[in-house]
Amino acid sequence: MSRTRSAINLNIIFSSFYNYILRKTENKHSKTYDYTQYVSGRDYIFESTDNQTIGYMTGIRAGVQRGDYIILCNSSNTCRYQVEDIDYYSEPPDMWIALLQEVDFE
Repeated sequence: MSRTRSAINLNIIFSSFYNYILRKTENKHSKTYDYTQYVSGRDYIFESTDNQTIGYMTGIRAGVQRGDYIILCNSSNTCRYQVEDIDYYSEPPDMWIALLQEVDFE
């Protein structure tokens, strides 16, 4: 029984370590896109679903990927969001809709 527990514990430790490394690797390749100079409703659309902390954004810019960051100006506040999920339209090819989650500035 102790071998089974040891194998399970090692598996849990390895899995946790692997997930930690994977998250760190993703963050190193993340880019930040500053939309504070763009006009909401004209250059992009942000639709809040949870009191401005979660929302959907439609924008035009090639290269935005899951894990990237987008900085938006909401009223008088500047907020940083992380792209949780993104889908590109077929026409135009640089237009996308993304699910964003607000995160703290680092």
